[in-house]
Parts: sequence; C-alpha cells; structure tokens
Amino acid sequence: MARQTSFLVQAFVAGRGAALKADTPIVCRSADAALRMAERMSPNKLGVVAFSTSGDAELGDYDDQPVYIFKAGRLPAQFEE
Repeated sequence: MARQTSFLVQAFVAGRGAALKADTPIVCRSADAALRMAERMSPNKLGVVAFSTSGDAELGDYDDQPVYIFKAGRLPAQFEE
C-alpha cells in the first residue's frame, strides 16, 4: 500500500480541574478543509489544532512528527513546539 496523508482537526474543551479534554478528532479531505474547520471551531473551544500526518499502514511506517496547519488557544504539551 502507498503512503497516505491524513488531515485532522483536534479540539479541546475543559476537563477536570485545569486539564484539557480532547473532543473526537475530525478527519478532513485536505489541508485547506482542515484549516477552515479549525478556524470555525476556534472561537468555541479552549484549543484547536489542525495537522497532517503521513504513513503506510501496511508497513506500519508513520511520520514521527505531524505537520501543523493551524494552532489556537490552550493545547496539551504534545502540540507545543
């Protein structure tokens, strides 16, 4: 199987105490679609990140780091660079 790129938007809401709770990730068709979705969601969420990741599921070979398309608000440490 060939290498495929996935575009995802992950939003975060308030969890217990000061913790963040992840919403269900949204899969988008393109980087532009992920950007538009993240921009629309950002005013209503504590944090939003849109990113892409590539990999070959058949070989189990995935990128070590995602490519960030959009970041806004408060995000977990794994999304801070």
